[in-house]
Amino acid sequence: VQLVESGGGLVQAGGSLRLSCAASGSIFRLNVMGWYRQAPGKQREPVAAITSGGGTSYTDSVKGRFIISRDNAKNTVYLQMNSLKPEDTAVYYCNLKMVSDYWGQGTQVTVSS
Repeated sequence: VQLVESGGGLVQAGGSLRLSCAASGSIFRLNVMGWYRQAPGKQREPVAAITSGGGTSYTDSVKGRFIISRDNAKNTVYLQMNSLKPEDTAVYYCNLKMVSDYWGQGTQVTVSS
């Protein structure tokens, strides 16, 4: 299984970015895809997740600002990030949960004040 992320970058506070993550390989029909992030000097933390049935969950700090979605036909998950804040600055990692956990390589998101 491979996860390839795209869409990170530098944005001003209040701006938006959209992350994408495409999974390839042997993907079970039932799975959970999501995003984690790790800021410098901090532990990796969950941001949002979506089941293959469309159920979603978000960490409190991004509720109302971030939207996670997926295209099951393409095994792709998206994270639309709006109203970005400097504290959202981190490396964002795509995650796929099946029997095991799979991770993308990470994409940097930097929000300037």
